Amino acid sequence: MVPHLITALSGPINELEQRILDATPVIERWFRLEWMEHTPPLYASVDIRNAGFKLAPVDTNLYPDGWHNLSPDTLPLAVQAAQAAIEKICPEARNLLIVPENGKHGSFYLASLARLQEVFRMAGLNVRFGSVDPAVKRSQTITLPDGEKMTLEPAQRVRYRLGLKNFDPCTILLNNDLSAGAPGILEELHEQYLLPPLQAGWSVRRKSRHFRCYEEVSKRFGKLLGIDPWLINPMFASCGEIDIHEPSGGECLRNNVDALLVKIRRKYKEYGIHEKPFVVVKADQGTHGMGIMTVRDVRDLDALGQKPRGKAAAPTVPKGEVIIQEGVLTNERIHDAVAEPVVYMIDRYVVGGFYRVHADRATDENLNAPGARFVPLAFDGGAQLPKLGVKAGASAPNRFYMYGVIARLALVAASYELEATDPELQDAD
Repeated sequence: MVPHLITALSGPINELEQRILDATPVIERWFRLEWMEHTPPLYASVDIRNAGFKLAPVDTNLYPDGWHNLSPDTLPLAVQAAQAAIEKICPEARNLLIVPENGKHGSFYLASLARLQEVFRMAGLNVRFGSVDPAVKRSQTITLPDGEKMTLEPAQRVRYRLGLKNFDPCTILLNNDLSAGAPGILEELHEQYLLPPLQAGWSVRRKSRHFRCYEEVSKRFGKLLGIDPWLINPMFASCGEIDIHEPSGGECLRNNVDALLVKIRRKYKEYGIHEKPFVVVKADQGTHGMGIMTVRDVRDLDALGQKPRGKAAAPTVPKGEVIIQEGVLTNERIHDAVAEPVVYMIDRYVVGGFYRVHADRATDENLNAPGARFVPLAFDGGAQLPKLGVKAGASAPNRFYMYGVIARLALVAASYELEATDPELQDAD
């Protein structure tokens, strides 16, 4: 399904799209050179917002779920990418162990795991699930809504290797974001490939570090194309760890929100944009769209830290470390519901994506919330390749190619980010 874009596709976004299409050979060569120097995460998904005047990533997930929301037509792309990734990492690999999230799993997550298993099985590997959850003490067979069965087994540690009974994998694929920290069972696995590496978990990872790396990437890419990096980069600020009940915490948040809103207004004025700027305050670590606050005016923060009167509750801000990010509108619609593209990658290849659609949310709100539904992006066939010679805005494949470029820029940033936090590289310094 090709979405109906309500944006009048003119102005900067159309110009940006045309620049990207015209520069396709230059862009692809630039990516090739980047991947000669840097290693992409094994897989990732990127949330993108298309404001009509700006196109930017707002979140990069290094432990993506939702694989079952991709179109079945994209499966061959995912399998080829998985084959390329495994061939590069461990060419002689036979066995792959997938480590899922801890805790009870809903049908959504289980369906995603089943699709991930299918991809790597079709890539030529024996794939099993090994849980590091202490509560999983024996094998469990789970029946999925479609009738398929999945077996979850307790992972076993033997010296420097992780596996299952009678199953010794070459590579371990983490689909566990390690929010509570890396358990000892996953540490010092010197004889196996652990992907993504432990520093990709939320106990180490910070969104502010990722977007600092993305800012560097967007500046270099902007220079390559001769465009303003702001058109593809959400500005941000960070306070570190704050307590809004303390004067210093509230002041840091207010100052950063105010300064960022001023910068956004300046950019809007430069481009003749008449929208009301806003920022998003969210946890600097963690995922699943929880604890997100939209701020349109610094006075919105006055109620923070105050005790609510009567039934009116004060707005809440995420606890701990926070990032203040430029809010990017999403001006895409599917059947009059607000939508945003999410692009999926394995290794350095775009393998598909979907629109996250929410009928009850506005263009300036977070769509990763209960009530969201998912419509596959048309990446199948040639849709991930641009149609050269076709006017920008007139071709859905051209729009999807642009999404893929932005997602891969975020992937490059993620590779920088993982290098910056790699303990082995830090020890070498």
